[in-house]
Amino acid sequence: MRKNIAAGNWKMNLDLASGKKLASEVINMVNDEVQNDAEVILIPPFTHLTVVKQLIGSSTSVHLGAQNCSDQKGGAFTGEISTEMLQSVGVEYVVVGHSERREIFGEDNALLAAKTKAVLAQGLKPIYCCGEKLETREANQHFDLNKAQIEEGLFDLSKADIRKVVIAYEPVWAIGTGVTASSDQAQEMHQFIRGLIAEKYDQETADGISILYGGSVKPDNAKELFSQPDVDGGLVGGASLKSRDFTDIIKSF
Repeated sequence: MRKNIAAGNWKMNLDLASGKKLASEVINMVNDEVQNDAEVILIPPFTHLTVVKQLIGSSTSVHLGAQNCSDQKGGAFTGEISTEMLQSVGVEYVVVGHSERREIFGEDNALLAAKTKAVLAQGLKPIYCCGEKLETREANQHFDLNKAQIEEGLFDLSKADIRKVVIAYEPVWAIGTGVTASSDQAQEMHQFIRGLIAEKYDQETADGISILYGGSVKPDNAKELFSQPDVDGGLVGGASLKSRDFTDIIKSF
């Protein structure tokens, strides 16, 4: 049975004191209010990881994620962070290929495939992102683009390894814009992605992988999105910076 997941990507926001306050509020709200079995992942900047892990402690419902990693094990790579470093501070999940990494930093599918393998080799779980820009959707090429991102980034993995991956579909045109893909649009792409995995591996493998939606998830649309049969949660951006909003999203399962 695949997991329902609410992952909060803080991006490059909040100083350490603000991050500590937000994490404490979310953890307390989850403990006090959330009655479902959703897995909650807090994904703060690198500088906050150790403190947030201390706040999470031994919680079984709140987990720690990192926003990025290097594909290299170590060495002369100034400014990079290895998967071993992340594991050493208690990280369990690593976001790979967020649209901002693809767009702003030019990360391609080959590099993201290498990063995914590095994450898995360290015993961590990748949250592998895919998604199209508006012009791609308007040109009716969105299925082709997502297929390429999935196949080139993930399909070198063994069946055992692909089962450890979480996929996040994030239509770039809906990130931070206030525009959200309709629940039908989200379901259509999630179903398509699950079908690709079933075709490459098998249906049981596909049915065990959590596929998250990432595109302006808010408390007022989360329930409808999460009710779709192939939408297993959200990779949440702006709304994860507000403890009340993020907790209400978690409670939407």
